[in-house]
Amino acid sequence: PSIVGSAVAVALFAGIIACLQAGRRIGARAIGKRGAGRQPSTESLETAIFALLGLLIAFTFSGALTRFDVRRSQAVDEANAIGTAHMRVALLPESAQPRVRELLRQYVDARIDTYGKLPDLGAARDALARSQSLQNDLWARAIDATRLPTSGLDTKIVFLPALNQMFDLAATRLAATQIHPPLVVYGMLVALALAAALLAGYRSAADQAPSWLHEIGFGAIVACTLYVILDMEYPRLGFIRIDAIDQLLINARAAMT
Repeated sequence: PSIVGSAVAVALFAGIIACLQAGRRIGARAIGKRGAGRQPSTESLETAIFALLGLLIAFTFSGALTRFDVRRSQAVDEANAIGTAHMRVALLPESAQPRVRELLRQYVDARIDTYGKLPDLGAARDALARSQSLQNDLWARAIDATRLPTSGLDTKIVFLPALNQMFDLAATRLAATQIHPPLVVYGMLVALALAAALLAGYRSAADQAPSWLHEIGFGAIVACTLYVILDMEYPRLGFIRIDAIDQLLINARAAMT
């Protein structure tokens, strides 16, 4: 997505500049046929399209930023859940604790690798599959431990929900990586930006010379905004990253003795 986002941003910038020039040429031909004083007014149409473009950019940017913050919060929640589950292993019968602790350490290692291997998607999927397999092993071992004669009822009530919450948060984080706006939203954003550029170029046809500063500025601002939106939607693969939040999982793993 970083490469794709860069390519989309560059293509959008080039498209905006091309539409500005195309609109200017269309406007110049219309002026040559009708005269400068008989041009149809497009001000209301421009206002509507620019307003719609601004709203779409604002909502898309806001949604991407919200999802970015949610992903960071979920990482904090998972690290806390892992720490809680690790502490509650002490409630299990002593004979069952070593194996459960070992499986939990392996599970956290796999969770760290799931995100640490990115942008290598193949390695990340392998680490995810390993963590999901360890979930089954860890749950089965925990159930066996709570059924031992020396295990009290409070152990089952306290430890199993902590383990279940840890697994649920892992699933929630996985789902969060797949939640993005429909592609049609980005298509509309690009289409509106190009339409706005075309109308702006048409309106500027009466000017003696194009204002390259304004044209390049408009194209660069819209293209950079779209790039930032895409980067926030995929915070593991671009320049805007949440890798630093993984230190919480690493710290949780370091605390497991």
